[in-house]
Amino acid sequence: MKLEKYSFGCGDRFFHQGRPQLEAIIAAKEMGIDIVPVWNKSYREHSIVGTDPMSARKEADEAVKALNWKDSYYVDADHIGLGNVNLFIEASDFYTLDVADFTGKAADTDSIEAFVKKYSSYIGSIDVPGIEKKLEITEAKLRSIAEKYLLAVQEAGKIYRHVLEKKGEGNFIPEVSMDETDLPQTPDELLFILAAIADEGIPAQTIAPKFTGRFNKGVDYVGNVEQFNKEFDEDVCVIAFAVKEFGLPDNLKLSIHSGSDKFSIYPGMQAAMRKHDAGLHLKTAGTTWLEEIIGLAEAGGEGLEIAREVYRTGLKKFDELCAPYAAVIDIDKNKLPGPDEVDGWSGPFFAKVLRHDQSEKLYNMHVRQLLHVGYKVASQMGSRWTDALERYEDVVADQVRENLLERHIKRVFF
Repeated sequence: MKLEKYSFGCGDRFFHQGRPQLEAIIAAKEMGIDIVPVWNKSYREHSIVGTDPMSARKEADEAVKALNWKDSYYVDADHIGLGNVNLFIEASDFYTLDVADFTGKAADTDSIEAFVKKYSSYIGSIDVPGIEKKLEITEAKLRSIAEKYLLAVQEAGKIYRHVLEKKGEGNFIPEVSMDETDLPQTPDELLFILAAIADEGIPAQTIAPKFTGRFNKGVDYVGNVEQFNKEFDEDVCVIAFAVKEFGLPDNLKLSIHSGSDKFSIYPGMQAAMRKHDAGLHLKTAGTTWLEEIIGLAEAGGEGLEIAREVYRTGLKKFDELCAPYAAVIDIDKNKLPGPDEVDGWSGPFFAKVLRHDQSEKLYNMHVRQLLHVGYKVASQMGSRWTDALERYEDVVADQVRENLLERHIKRVFF
């Protein structure tokens, strides 16, 4: 399997929006941009909602069949480790190897010294095409990189080889995830992370590094946009250099996690992709769930009441819902309206508060983030929630399709 140049992670908490998601991809293709869909859902999300990985496979297969999609598509075992990867073997053909828990922990001394010795020839100045300043590598820096990242890459190797044993060579796409760490990786760190990935024999087709700034769930990028643009551009250059230096797959590309709704950085990403003829994998799963709430609110009646109830209960369970996502949300509780106020909102008013339209004066990023992590509330509604999605399918699907096409795909790729 060889992942195409542009791929789009379009996960779905409740497995009802596969068709409108794919319709957005099809619309992009008709406009001249070929993007392949990757339906992704993590072990954490499956655990909270009470689903299993085969549900994601079923949703993807059914959408593809219904819309007669003839191109590639994939199902991602998102953020998996050795402890849970077996649950995804049957369903998935894309594996996001998450080794964040091992980053910053040192490998054994012999491994570190062997790595430093192997790459000592790079000590000095490295001229990476496309990067203005040469990378300055010292033995101390090389050892520091090995101490910080080598163990994590070794763990990625263990996960990869486990999947390889189960699936067979060429039957899945590996991604290495390094994004959930404290500090962003510099170009020289990324270069030697990729060297270590090559040493482990991982034919990585995407890598998700950590960038400057915050990638909070469901809202725009928070940070220095110019600095992000510089890092993204330099990482693209480092990847192209590493492919040639270390024999990595020639389609290796950047993956942006929590990539939905990061409107301010899309222009810089697009500029770098065009400048360097580079690919991209963008994960946007959570934004679909929010569009379901918007669609139910817009539908009125029982749909609006359910949307209000999700907010009301989410406010009551604030600490429980937010704790697992503390590192990727910034909610000011003082800017959250009370439940009585929300109960007085009309459907269109509710939608304006929640929809990610920064030109809308009613838009409230704090409400949006709370509801983003509040999908557990909807899951506890059981069939009441899923029945509502089916009853108001047309309205909800319109929101999902428009959001992915107009606010994401067009802004990133056109």
